[in-house]
Amino acid sequence: MSFSNLTLLLTLTLLISTLTAPSSAATLNCTTTPSANSTCQSLIDFAPTNATTLNAVKTLFNITHLRTLLGANNLPLSTRPDEPVAANQKLRIPFSCRCFNGSGVSYRRPQYIVKARDGLDYIASLFSRLVTFQEIAQVNGIPDPDKIEVGQELWIPLPCSCDKVDGEEVVHYGHVVDPGSSVQGIAEEYGVTQETLLRINGMPDPNELKAGQVLDVPLKACASSVRNDSIDSPLLVPNNTYVFTAYNCVKCQCSSANNWTLQCAPSNLNSTLWTTCPSMQCQDSNQLYIGNTTASSTCNQTTCAYGGYNAKTILTNLVAQSNCSTPSIASKMGLHSWSWSFVFVSIHLALLCLHLL
Repeated sequence: MSFSNLTLLLTLTLLISTLTAPSSAATLNCTTTPSANSTCQSLIDFAPTNATTLNAVKTLFNITHLRTLLGANNLPLSTRPDEPVAANQKLRIPFSCRCFNGSGVSYRRPQYIVKARDGLDYIASLFSRLVTFQEIAQVNGIPDPDKIEVGQELWIPLPCSCDKVDGEEVVHYGHVVDPGSSVQGIAEEYGVTQETLLRINGMPDPNELKAGQVLDVPLKACASSVRNDSIDSPLLVPNNTYVFTAYNCVKCQCSSANNWTLQCAPSNLNSTLWTTCPSMQCQDSNQLYIGNTTASSTCNQTTCAYGGYNAKTILTNLVAQSNCSTPSIASKMGLHSWSWSFVFVSIHLALLCLHLL
């Protein structure tokens, strides 16, 4: 191969890697002061360089259960572990995040075990370069990136955040920007404002957006009845995702089509802790269980909502709702105006009849 052809090949390889991987590792602002062992749930895009399977992705990111990965991507629970994942196909990876020194990183996960002939830069490439080899070396206390040992466990510090946005709890999503995207288009797709995206990402100019950049996108979560003293509080489930909670006994899903209200029901799966799942019957009802709603011919109905869990009990709440729309002020004014018009016409007809007589 001639020198000119070799130069062209190297240039094309660099260009392709620039288009398919993050342009640089991201640092997401995270100023929330953590309490002891406190974390939040975050998401980040992952696009494997080579074709793989869902189970291999689950293993790479140390995700305990495949259903956790399925829920984050709104895939059917019946999806097989060997379901293929094409090269550069995006998947949302769920993980725990914690703030540290003004930025967020994944909380001690994922862990990668070094294999023969591995290098830190190669390991960074396995994770779609969501992190740099320098960051891997720093968090693992490696003074020389060229000196790692086979069998060594390395913490891969994925970027994330736990901060509230405009006073609301959100799920921070590390969105890898596609070529041709704009800040305004991303904002509209995920239901936030362009100003919010620019502010939390420290971008003064929307034209600074680059393909492959990890952009912090705050996802709105469905409103829930989970109590503050529940082990899974706050239970933040964003649109078009589902999660399993209460030691696998309860499945909760979020959809904007349900007025942004969390929908929970028994999972019908085996518990990861209890021999059998505790009762999910609402205490003040002889008929309703979590997910049940009273059938009523009136405007009012009652739902047995999931309220959280503790070491022994699944908590419930009876939530009263109204499913009837009330007449608007305009419609009331219209009806009132029509009534007076009818009276006015009636008076004129009566006077006309008297005149004819």
